[in-house]
Amino acid sequence: MTAAHADFDEARSTLIVSGDWHADTASVLPPLDGKTVRVIDGAGVTRLDTNGAWLLLNAVRPQAGAPLPALQAFQPRHRAILELVDRHSAASAAQPEHRCENVLASAGRGALTMATHALGLLDFVGRLFAELLTLLGKPGSWRWREFASQVSLVFVGAIPIVISMMFLLGVVFAYLLGDQAKQYGANIFVVDGLLLAILREISPIIVAVLVAGRTGAAITAQLGTMKVTEEIDALTTLGLSPLAVLVIPRMLALLLAMPLLVFIGDIAGIAGGMLVAQLQLDISYSMFLDRVQDVIQLKTLLVGLGKTPVFAMFIALIACRMGLSVTRDARSVGVNTTSTVVQSLVAIIILNAIFVVMFVRLDI
Repeated sequence: MTAAHADFDEARSTLIVSGDWHADTASVLPPLDGKTVRVIDGAGVTRLDTNGAWLLLNAVRPQAGAPLPALQAFQPRHRAILELVDRHSAASAAQPEHRCENVLASAGRGALTMATHALGLLDFVGRLFAELLTLLGKPGSWRWREFASQVSLVFVGAIPIVISMMFLLGVVFAYLLGDQAKQYGANIFVVDGLLLAILREISPIIVAVLVAGRTGAAITAQLGTMKVTEEIDALTTLGLSPLAVLVIPRMLALLLAMPLLVFIGDIAGIAGGMLVAQLQLDISYSMFLDRVQDVIQLKTLLVGLGKTPVFAMFIALIACRMGLSVTRDARSVGVNTTSTVVQSLVAIIILNAIFVVMFVRLDI
């Protein structure tokens, strides 16, 4: 390997280079001290890569985009590399212009993004509904194995985290209620507040949030990865509908799993509250259960369970749509997965607020 070498001929304004030019040759460039290089003589260059070409051009030009000095005696392949680096150096060196948006512009951009998501979701729902109508006429086309596999992933895999989370929330909620109830000698009414809070609000919302963060993100990542690796294109080539094979089984699995998870969360939350009532409020387990039988109403349980299919449907729609909207790069998978979680959480909060207002108006 020949060492790189460079000399500057002031009389001819020519930089004479020779040897092997790569990333480690920067130290051999002579100090030009603002001198103008009109010609680069490369007759002695034996090897040149893009790193060496960039170092050479960066040394002889005062700024990116300046005219390229005349190239003399270079081998054709070396000349081609220098010209290629010259064509792209200005674009690679350019810095994006910093733009300061005012509040109105930012709000408009945000509103446009929300409208785009809403229209995209509406279009996805329409295509999904058409696919469901097609499948209703062909019962043999349902993907029952995929459905069973998704139920196992969505339901069975989420049971431990739902039980642990709701048990701890039951403990915390009962402790906070009990701390206040003891001041007024109303210990037994902690059971009433705990049942109402756990069954109507806490369990449905917390389970929906857990499912959105766990299952919704996983669905988007799975479908997005399949989009990047062209597996979805392969399904289409085989004459199969990605909606029927991938989306509908996941949606049905969520619709089935969410009420069951919420019911399990109800039991875990009540068990946590029962433990605190025994330790802090001197309410025995038998007294707690007797109070539960006296105050619990079927509508309280049904209100909480009735929200869950709606939550599940929106989580599934958002997750599947964002997964199928991934472009063919890894960054898009991460962006869409994050967007799925954010959109799902916003949808859960908005839907729950609508339910609360509706149930109050209907006196339920």
